[in-house]
Amino acid sequence: MLGVFRKFFDPARKLERLVSQINDLEAALSPLTNDQLKEKSRQLKSRAGKGDNPDQLLPEAFALVREAAKRTLGQRHFDVQLMGSIVLHQGKIAEMVTGEGKTLAATAPAYLNALTGQGVHVVTVNDYLARRDTVWMGQIYHLLGFAVACLSHETAYIYDPEYQAGQTAGERDEVRDRLGSFQIEASYLRPISRQEAYRADIVYGTNHEFGFDYLRDNLAPSLAEQVQRGFNYAIIDEVDSILIDEARTPLIISAPDAESSGYYKTFSRIVAGLEKNTDYLIDEKLRSVNITQEGIDKVEKRLRIDDLYSLENLRLNHYLQETLKAGSLFQRDKDYVVKDGQIIIVDQFTGRLLPGRRYSAGLHQAIEAKEGVLVQNESRTYAQITIQNYFRLYKKLAGMTGTAQTSAEEFDKVYGLEVISIPTNKPLVRKTMPDVIYKTKAAKYRAIVKEIAHLQKAGWPVLVGTVSIENNEELSLLLGKLGVKHEVLNAKAHEREAAIIAQAGRVGSVTVATNMAGRGVDIILGGNPPDQAEAEKVREQGGLHIIGTERHEARRIDNQLRGRAGRQGDPGSSQFFLSLEDDVLRVFGGERIKRLMESFDIPEDLPISAGLVSKAVEQAQSKIEGINFDARKHLLDYDDVLNKQRLTAYRRRQDLLQKKVNPQVLGMLDLMWMNHLENIEALMDAVRLRAYGQHDPLVEFRREAHLLYQNMLADFDKWVEETGSKLGTAEVREVDVGAEASDVRKLDIKGKVGRNEPCPCGSGRKFKKCHGV
Repeated sequence: MLGVFRKFFDPARKLERLVSQINDLEAALSPLTNDQLKEKSRQLKSRAGKGDNPDQLLPEAFALVREAAKRTLGQRHFDVQLMGSIVLHQGKIAEMVTGEGKTLAATAPAYLNALTGQGVHVVTVNDYLARRDTVWMGQIYHLLGFAVACLSHETAYIYDPEYQAGQTAGERDEVRDRLGSFQIEASYLRPISRQEAYRADIVYGTNHEFGFDYLRDNLAPSLAEQVQRGFNYAIIDEVDSILIDEARTPLIISAPDAESSGYYKTFSRIVAGLEKNTDYLIDEKLRSVNITQEGIDKVEKRLRIDDLYSLENLRLNHYLQETLKAGSLFQRDKDYVVKDGQIIIVDQFTGRLLPGRRYSAGLHQAIEAKEGVLVQNESRTYAQITIQNYFRLYKKLAGMTGTAQTSAEEFDKVYGLEVISIPTNKPLVRKTMPDVIYKTKAAKYRAIVKEIAHLQKAGWPVLVGTVSIENNEELSLLLGKLGVKHEVLNAKAHEREAAIIAQAGRVGSVTVATNMAGRGVDIILGGNPPDQAEAEKVREQGGLHIIGTERHEARRIDNQLRGRAGRQGDPGSSQFFLSLEDDVLRVFGGERIKRLMESFDIPEDLPISAGLVSKAVEQAQSKIEGINFDARKHLLDYDDVLNKQRLTAYRRRQDLLQKKVNPQVLGMLDLMWMNHLENIEALMDAVRLRAYGQHDPLVEFRREAHLLYQNMLADFDKWVEETGSKLGTAEVREVDVGAEASDVRKLDIKGKVGRNEPCPCGSGRKFKKCHGV
């Protein structure tokens, strides 16, 4: 195994030596009692507190975690899992094939880095996994004397094996219903405050929970109401999903503002009367829409205004732009669903519903108007941060996923993270069959349905992946007409997800699913719990077969679907069925293949399957990935400007909290920052137009954003100076003098010090140039 590993990357020998050192300690740890293991852990923590480098402690720490896992979970870290653990400790991304045990691999670096007492955050993609991993991996940490907690949307929990003992059977059932059933009792999770959760040695939670807690802390009226305690080390599970797929959606705390629903209803009617390609143009590659002069004339006529782009009509221009996007770029049952009179976003990468999440900048209201549901008020932003800049706060960052190499460039350029591929514990025997491509979508679906019926008759379990709810339901209808028994899994049927997945590995089962059945889903051959005789029959048949009905924009998502088959040495196979009408080929590369098929006069129902096809498809996907990378980089370039201002403003705010100033030299700063965010958002819209005047929008944005920020600080200082006597001079003076406030307080000044008066310290300089800086 280690010999195979050398082929993967050069540092293999160093990892091999470390794994050998860990293995050498196993014999000495095995005879120890649990109490003796815990004492070993206490000794390591003491050494870390005295300054021992974590790298020095690594072999002993990893060996302790492996021994604890054997005793509590009955699972022993494979050598390749320990290699992944070392890569995570080094602050890199470990690419581990699906089914190789990433969750267990993360325990060793989490424990090692928690020895310093600064806390470790393990980031998951949803609340369920955060709770599951806290209960499941919590047993390891608890044996070694460490506290482990998790953040959930409703509350926070700590792993406590004693908690269950004090509950009645009814109370335990209620907890299980609320948290979901795990392999281990969910009632081991005891509710605690968020402050207590962050004081635990290791904290599990989603990126949203960690990120929003950061924003809420920087809106807190006192230190006592802040919950986080620093950014030491984070391990991100499914790192490509969190740091790349979600990177274009910033975390925003907002509240309803003035009425704007009427405008969106009006513009929805206006846009419905505009003609595509005449009044507006859609760029499907960039997912953008732009109104033409003909369209502008029509809108101005309907609104009875002279100039849509005049200063007083900028808000109307905003309503128009968002309504155009809602009408032409966002599709029902693909990007969102309408449920119970509400627009609910569908996660494009997982296929799951995102209740409570809303598109920003008025887009959500525009979609509500388009679908004829209640249009809610627009929101006013109180605080925001991008995913990229939140995770850049950590001293050390690491991640793990089954699919990272195709995005290695972005990980390196944006986060400074190196991707290291880890070999499998057992050889991967899954067969990847060549793509087949048809002229039309209808021909493709006929072929898919025929293939599924054939495979089911032969006894194969089949998982069919679709890219949208609409396609999911269309394929289900065709299977039903043919009499093929199957299950449908999409965001509309998420309540039955666990039951459907549990049976997806049985003989002859057919599961038609969106991306919900991709990342993180474990399909057990023979069912779950497995019927061993049936499982063996499935293995002899060839294992789980994957059918992809369309290529996703990102190759990583396709690989996640393939990764449902062939886990831990199991047999399996996968194949994608495509058509020239699929979005990826139609927009990004279908012409070349289309000309080829037409030149040979290939019938509609006859596919082509050749290296040329797969190469063209991958080129199209690579092109899309490049465009999306540019879009995320573009967003980050702008947010980097705001991020520097945010960090400075938050540091200033934290200083005020520590000095316990008047809550009012605090509320004003929050209000001015909120207004600044609105000004920045308006500036971003405005500078885009300057590209037509041969100006670089980013350069313009940097220059004017700096001026806006300086004006905000000047306005705040002026307010402090003018309002000081009303609020109490001592408190205001603390703010004015900044970090050296104690020096001035020692002079026992009775009155307020003007900015242009001599500094009371006796330096001879003006106050504003001395202790008033």
